[in-house]
Amino acid sequence: MVPCASPAPRKTLAEIKQILQAQKPIIQEKYHVSELGIFGSYVRGEDTDDSDIDVLVEFSKTPGLFKFIGLENELSDLMGMKVDLVHKAGLKPTIGDRILAEVIYL
Repeated sequence: MVPCASPAPRKTLAEIKQILQAQKPIIQEKYHVSELGIFGSYVRGEDTDDSDIDVLVEFSKTPGLFKFIGLENELSDLMGMKVDLVHKAGLKPTIGDRILAEVIYL
């Protein structure tokens, strides 16, 4: 019988904020990010083992699709878990209002 690797422990909101804050200057320069924030289940304290990290982003220079996906993948790698990246400019009015009301900007 092969032992199963145990999953990495779930990160806390404080740990997520710390990682993003530390990487923010690099992310800003590499991807032209002007705003970076966290929203969703982690902010509401409703995160579970299956939760991803919801990150709201605004750009000073709009990226192409590959650059956007590259940022999402890089953030997922940094966090060691899935990151769902949402472009602030693409928010729909109804859900956008809810997201903007709870987002924690870094």
